[in-house]
Amino acid sequence: MKILDCTLRDGGYYNQWDFEPEVVESYLSAMASAKIDYVELGLRNFPKKGFDGPFAYTTEAFLNSIELPEGPTYGVMVDAKTILSSALSIEEAVDQLFVDAADSKVGLVRIAAHFHEVEHSGAIVAALSGKGYIVGFNLMQAGGKPTEVIAEKARIASGWPGLEALYFADSLGNMDAEEVQRITRAVKQEWQGTMGIHTHNNMAKAIDNSFTALAEGVEWLDVTVTGMGRGAGNAQTENLLALLAKQGNTHYQPDAVYELVVRYFESMQRECGWGSSLLYFLGAQNDIHPTYIQNLLSSSHYGTEEVVGAIGYLSSLEGTSSYSGEVLEAALNINSQAKPVSGSDKLKGLFAGREVLIVNNGPSLAKYLRDVETYIRERQPVVIAVNVVSELAEDFVDYFCVSHNTKYLSESTTYQQLVKPLILPAHRFGSAELGDLKVPFVDYGIQVTSDEFSVKGNFCVVPFDLTFAYAVAAAVEGKASLITLVGSDGYKSTDARQLEMLKLISTMRRSDAGVELKSLTPSSYPVAKGSIYAPVI
Repeated sequence: MKILDCTLRDGGYYNQWDFEPEVVESYLSAMASAKIDYVELGLRNFPKKGFDGPFAYTTEAFLNSIELPEGPTYGVMVDAKTILSSALSIEEAVDQLFVDAADSKVGLVRIAAHFHEVEHSGAIVAALSGKGYIVGFNLMQAGGKPTEVIAEKARIASGWPGLEALYFADSLGNMDAEEVQRITRAVKQEWQGTMGIHTHNNMAKAIDNSFTALAEGVEWLDVTVTGMGRGAGNAQTENLLALLAKQGNTHYQPDAVYELVVRYFESMQRECGWGSSLLYFLGAQNDIHPTYIQNLLSSSHYGTEEVVGAIGYLSSLEGTSSYSGEVLEAALNINSQAKPVSGSDKLKGLFAGREVLIVNNGPSLAKYLRDVETYIRERQPVVIAVNVVSELAEDFVDYFCVSHNTKYLSESTTYQQLVKPLILPAHRFGSAELGDLKVPFVDYGIQVTSDEFSVKGNFCVVPFDLTFAYAVAAAVEGKASLITLVGSDGYKSTDARQLEMLKLISTMRRSDAGVELKSLTPSSYPVAKGSIYAPVI
């Protein structure tokens, strides 16, 4: 058997392939000490839009800048689509991406391909083999494919000179032992060479499926440290090594990997959230691509009920084994857009000539809380809280603003205990939810339309389904003379939420309303800056 660890490649889906140098150095050292056979360092790509770290490209220049300990054979992965969809011929594309193996620290290249790409991939294998690389070929989303189709793809691959290992991948994480056996035997009908398996852990079966494949004669097993990888992740390196040691295997030395896990990867896992869970399990059961689940769980915008509802909608569709951002958006909006937009005109001119202070729940709110309270007492702005703010006492708030019924449901007990009124879109709430409220509410509708911000008297149009955008629209509808912010700290520059906010603020400025905001506490957003400490003039 051979173990291939692909942490830096598959784990990059959680950190944009931008690992800290200290982690990389410790990881590579641990792989060498553990005597791991193959280490897949990352992807090989043509330039893409947006920022991705070095392991999304794994260029020769970058590899020459880091130290690779002796021991493992190092490799990279390239998607067949990357080469097949380029404007170059296959040979030209391979030449652009790869030098000869003799001039590279990389000895192994694996090609990841969907079933429909197999017939077009032989020339890629030939070109890479001709450059001197060990070549592997990964059949993605093998689960559920008919036995005869799998055997036919294996027959095609068996005609490619220079192909060292043929893999099949449990891309959707829905394989069990019986399915692993079926696919292995289907491949073996036509392929007599080395086989490998890449298991996903959506149903917590990655390790068991790897051992099932090993018993069926599969020689190469993929793993990642703590299972770090897209969606629920993969078979865990440390668990596989521990089980092999218990079986009496003395070749692999797991202690350095154990230390690596405890020192770095367990905290990364708590922060990023990979690993098996109920939602990944449900996704696997319904052939839903794990990126849908990963994106749902990584967003702070959606409550539990909204996530579960989206998964239910995705389960009813065909074709969700491939990821589409548009489909995810439809799944998230299916409940909130089910009723026609409605609302009252009670907000119109309600704040005329007054400052509206919008309170968000960023860390700076707690830091400057005493001074925020002083500001409110002295200047008497209309205070609108975005959802339930944990730090500011209700006495300082005039309105609580909530645009998602799921946000309400996740904190329904808190909302039901409020004494100050709410601003909410009644068309997004059920009659039972509204009936539980013990305070009056202003019914102000919301419609989500890309690249638009406007107020319409009884409802608003916003470009993103954000309560902050809804609160700003309420202030604009109310004819506020000034809109100020506290607790609107912002996020890291690469965080998707930050990019979303930047687009929102730009859209607000370009709108007919010409919205201008001023933050009175530190903020990374491109808005005017003021100070909570500035005296009244």
